[in-house]
Amino acid sequence: MANTVVVLGAAYAGLGVAHSLLKYTKKDVKDLKVVLVAPTDKLYWNLASVRAVVPGQMADEKIFMDIAPGFKQYPADSFEFIIGKATSIDLEGKLVTISTLNGEVKQGYTNLVIATGSRASGDFPWKSSLEGSEKTKELLHAYQQKVKAAKSIVVAGAGPTGTETTAELAFEYKDKEITLVTAGSTVLAGLPPSVTKFADNQLKNMKVKILTDTKIVGDKVLENGTTELTLSNGEKIVTELYLPTVGVTPNTEFVPRAFLNDRGDVVVDEYLRVKNAKDIWAAGDVVDVQPSQMMYAANQSKALAKNLDRILKGQQLVVYKTDGSPTIAVTLGRSKGTGRSGNMKLPSLIVYFVKGKSLFTEKLPKYINGSEF
Repeated sequence: MANTVVVLGAAYAGLGVAHSLLKYTKKDVKDLKVVLVAPTDKLYWNLASVRAVVPGQMADEKIFMDIAPGFKQYPADSFEFIIGKATSIDLEGKLVTISTLNGEVKQGYTNLVIATGSRASGDFPWKSSLEGSEKTKELLHAYQQKVKAAKSIVVAGAGPTGTETTAELAFEYKDKEITLVTAGSTVLAGLPPSVTKFADNQLKNMKVKILTDTKIVGDKVLENGTTELTLSNGEKIVTELYLPTVGVTPNTEFVPRAFLNDRGDVVVDEYLRVKNAKDIWAAGDVVDVQPSQMMYAANQSKALAKNLDRILKGQQLVVYKTDGSPTIAVTLGRSKGTGRSGNMKLPSLIVYFVKGKSLFTEKLPKYINGSEF
């Protein structure tokens, strides 16, 4: 078999690995072939989903783009794109079973990259749907209409996604009753107090009602279409739209259990190789080494591609360092933001100009054509 690298997943991490190998490694490893496998034919820029749920803010063409055209620049025999989902891995035979619309396909590999990402809990547009890009669009459009019609909205979870979604809604709609419910003692729990306090103040300035130290323990759709939410303190509230942002599930059901932790993340070593596995690697939302953020997925994909390059050339691997200062930027509507770099609070204006103006949608074509890598 030629040097066949199978990349499972075609989002931030998977595209980075595939393009990097074809751009840089193929020149020296002449028999290299990259097989990219994903359940969708388009990349969904889900980083912008928090703004896209607001009708009229994000056109589909800004957040969805066809994947295949970006690989036409490479020799035809060096790349294959299979639209489907991995269902199992034959470790001994080095085969991946892939479910496609035309039936099952068994794809051999010399090296396998798992970059299948994660999915939202429930049918919500925060992540790409495993049913494909049309399903993702359908979900997004449905929630745009629900947001437009609702007079009251409850967002559950005050992590980055919940906080950004709440701020986008409150920025756009001054006449809707918007409530943010969090189990933490503050929004963006775990970040420095200067960051959480700023976010809390900005949300309250936009008339958001914040319920802290509170979980939603039950939800029931009533006959009139509203949703009754049961809170952990025993209270019940009724809302026209319920938007939970809590919890994501790694797309790793096909991975042997021995390679996963209790949460379902793939356990990797310092080189991003899957521990106790032969010639299998992983990056992005599926790994256990860093938070599920686009920045880390991009860094991991570059490091993984470099190590694959080195191993294919018989060179020594390089350690992927995860001990840098934690960094995160959180938008707060379309004019402000907050975040951290280490223990330093990021200035609101910087977050707005770097991330808030576009939510990095200008990078979408670069991920497709590989110029980002």
